[in-house]
Amino acid sequence: MSTAVHKAAELLATAADTGTPCPPVRDLFADGDIDAAYAVQRLHAERELAAGHRLIGRKIGLTSPAVQRQLGVDQPDFGALFSTMALADDGSVPAGRLLQPKIEAEIALVLGADLTGRDCTPADVRAATASVSPALEIVDSRIADWDITIVDTVADNASSGLFVLGDARVSIGDVEPAAVEMRLYRGAELVSEGSGRDCLGDPLNAAAWLASTLARRGEPLRAGDVVLTGALGPMVPAVAGDVFTARISDLGSVRISFAPDGSAS
Repeated sequence: MSTAVHKAAELLATAADTGTPCPPVRDLFADGDIDAAYAVQRLHAERELAAGHRLIGRKIGLTSPAVQRQLGVDQPDFGALFSTMALADDGSVPAGRLLQPKIEAEIALVLGADLTGRDCTPADVRAATASVSPALEIVDSRIADWDITIVDTVADNASSGLFVLGDARVSIGDVEPAAVEMRLYRGAELVSEGSGRDCLGDPLNAAAWLASTLARRGEPLRAGDVVLTGALGPMVPAVAGDVFTARISDLGSVRISFAPDGSAS
């Protein structure tokens, strides 16, 4: 790997370890070098695995056409989910755990079978899915002020932070992911809403893209993996003391709180 890849990985790792965001890493690479950005992401994954953290799934980002246009891309991106990133439903984000958190509501799939096809279809994803749950993804950026391009976010593990799966485990046969309606509340205030169709037309489309992309890279999705399929509505900034609840039709609800500043929780 190039010196630039290692430098970017070092900057991002230092930002995470110190809690101080770093400048964008895009200037270390040729314009739009997404392959180099994924090489940085792989170094992050190797670091996590070496620390004993288990890879438990993947997240999909940039599923909104509007966000894709903003970043000048025509496809989603992906990041890795590790065991240390999972929080319990109705749990709490410890104060100081994240740098610049934002939150979004999604559909999560838990796979019951491997997805190894290089041209995976939504039907393949449906057949391989063991259960569906409401989910919250708490995104974060190690890049100062969220000043990101596609290269920055991919290098930064697709701006991953933490995630929460709702306790409900619904059979894929009992829900049509494209048709669900989502509402996200901060306390009693509605702060984001959308539908399954806002995620690449259907969250299963997003999952099929991910499965195909990973299979072509020789890293296919496996039985037991969690797949966060992408935001169903706009993401919302989160601060200490906030409490968020997402309600997704046919799936139920999922809740997380952010510990107040100074809390030991």
